[in-house]
Amino acid sequence: MATLTALILLLLLIAAGIHISISLGIVAVTLMLFNFAVPPAIVAQIAWSSVDKYSLAAIPFFIFAGNLMSRGQLALVMLDLFGTVLRSIRGGVAVGLALAAVFFAAVNGSSVACAAALGPSAVKILPREGYTPPFAAAVVAVFGTLGLMIPPSLTFILIGSIVGLPITDLFIAGIIPGLMEAVLLTGMTLYLSRMRGYGNLTQRPDWQGFARRLPRASGACLMPVIVIGTIYAGLFTPTEVSALVAIYALFLVLIVYRTASLSDVWDTTRTSLLQSVMIYAILMGAGLLTGLLTRLGFTNEIAAFLNISEMPLWVFLLAVNLLLLVIGMLLDGVSMIVLLSPIVFPLAMEVGVDPIHMAVIMTAQVEIATLTPPIGLNLFVMSRVSGVPVHSITKAIIPFYGMRIFALLLLNAFPQISLYLVK
Repeated sequence: MATLTALILLLLLIAAGIHISISLGIVAVTLMLFNFAVPPAIVAQIAWSSVDKYSLAAIPFFIFAGNLMSRGQLALVMLDLFGTVLRSIRGGVAVGLALAAVFFAAVNGSSVACAAALGPSAVKILPREGYTPPFAAAVVAVFGTLGLMIPPSLTFILIGSIVGLPITDLFIAGIIPGLMEAVLLTGMTLYLSRMRGYGNLTQRPDWQGFARRLPRASGACLMPVIVIGTIYAGLFTPTEVSALVAIYALFLVLIVYRTASLSDVWDTTRTSLLQSVMIYAILMGAGLLTGLLTRLGFTNEIAAFLNISEMPLWVFLLAVNLLLLVIGMLLDGVSMIVLLSPIVFPLAMEVGVDPIHMAVIMTAQVEIATLTPPIGLNLFVMSRVSGVPVHSITKAIIPFYGMRIFALLLLNAFPQISLYLVK
């Protein structure tokens, strides 16, 4: 009865427009204080312990680095570099934009920030190259989601901190799935461009132009190498790398490219702090929710109800994926992770699913959720910054969406894709 009451109250608060962190806090604190008579000091301790983790210190640094690169327009430097070579291929400039979006989103860890940063430029540059504005907006929206999978990923940081998984292992696990998704989506981009005749072709690649632009772009190109290389080599932890990346981004935009001023840095710092505080507030709500679910014995009740120990693995994965697809239509990615991680991961381990594999599946679902109406944050952000109607972007995304579902099926069917580098 208490579980049902908590669920109904939580849904009512969210439906009323109250922020997810406050809704979680109200429900969890109320039931723990009055239903379980938990002392207020213990409740405060539970909330604080959910954010008092060394790995979570990486969040504000990665957000700051990504926002600073957005202000400094470093992704456009990458697009200028790639375009010199790729213009000789039908759809090549779109692929260059996609690579710039992947680069930016990978460093930032946020698909929404990528859409906001590259959207205005995309709908100006690509139509001049022979692409339609909806297609240009769709490319940025779709490829920006890869930043949720390719490290450093804020999604993995959140999952790891909530569930208790090593952040480094999650980062490493996301490399092959992220690259696989990038290859599949790039293939779809080239196919659509060829079928629809997008892109103004040149006779041959401009390697001289590439060589002239490479020294200028090399500073930005080194960013993913620093992040992924140092973590994979075991030189730094993700938290240490986040601080290094923030300093490096500051060096690039102020000294190397000079595309940002000190006032821009101050505005970026303030914005990044506000975004970080919002995430920490949600994590505190998640910690309280986990504490409440533990006292309710919710996970054990679900396992007993489903007789989950005898459930075939494929049935469990099918049920979880369908649940995540439906929830993704109604909630943003952070809310999905906060609400479902404490429930899904214990059940997954009960069935025999590796928790790192489950984390990759959930991240892929969050990527899909950012493109799924009616919430679909990337759709609305791209529409706002580009001026292209949401329904036009949604229509242009449909082929990419199908490729996303195909990639999700591969991740579910072949755990080795997620676990090979980790194991």
